[in-house]
Amino acid sequence: MTDGADRQPTITRTDRGLSITGTRITLYALMDYVKANWPPERIRELYNLTDEQIAGVMQYIAEHHDEVEAEYQEVLVEADEQRRYWEERNRERFARIAAMPPGTDYPEARAKLAAARARQQEE
Repeated sequence: MTDGADRQPTITRTDRGLSITGTRITLYALMDYVKANWPPERIRELYNLTDEQIAGVMQYIAEHHDEVEAEYQEVLVEADEQRRYWEERNRERFARIAAMPPGTDYPEARAKLAAARARQQEE
């Protein structure tokens, strides 16, 4: 998508996929917020985009909805596969960490945290 005759496109395809030109931000990073119906202004603020960039992103998504959605679903599947791989690979480490006794540093903070957890479980 181009913003004008002499301007570069707002969206370009990089090795990471569809990205906002001049940034490392992919459209897939924004899609959770778009799908959750966040206002474009909030997404713009979150990612520190310009008005022109967010307008270009929203227009691109609208004009290429099926393509963007298909690629977004592929990204979600790949991310889930990677998450499961690393969870499995680190399962023993997570178990060892969980079994460790709490440290003796900051006993007041640990007591406050335990009290907060107890209150949360009561609610």
